[in-house]
Amino acid sequence: QVQLVESGGGLVQAGGSLRLSCAASGIISSSNTMAWYRQAPGKQRELVAVINSGGFTHYPDSVKGRFTISRDNAKNTMYLQMNSLKPEDTGIYYCNAKNYSGSRVTGDYWGQGTQVTVSS
Repeated sequence: QVQLVESGGGLVQAGGSLRLSCAASGIISSSNTMAWYRQAPGKQRELVAVINSGGFTHYPDSVKGRFTISRDNAKNTMYLQMNSLKPEDTGIYYCNAKNYSGSRVTGDYWGQGTQVTVSS
């Protein structure tokens, strides 16, 4: 079982920055992805950034150039550096980890979420 704990959320003015952390404990396979999702009130959860065990990253256009995902495998911790924040970035940010065996997902884990509020 994998446990994920997010931290670093808070209230920030538009144009400001925040850094989120996700600490993972438990068994993470050598083939895995870790990702950040967010959910705004009344909206579906959406992908914000993903990084795989090889360091490959992907961002949707809405955050590309402003957000940076990274991971420290020695610490089992993932980060999301968010710069030039906009009010539309407001939401609950969730950490996600998936373990793979080949192309098969063998585990799909979520953190409890951390609130990010960007004021205009």
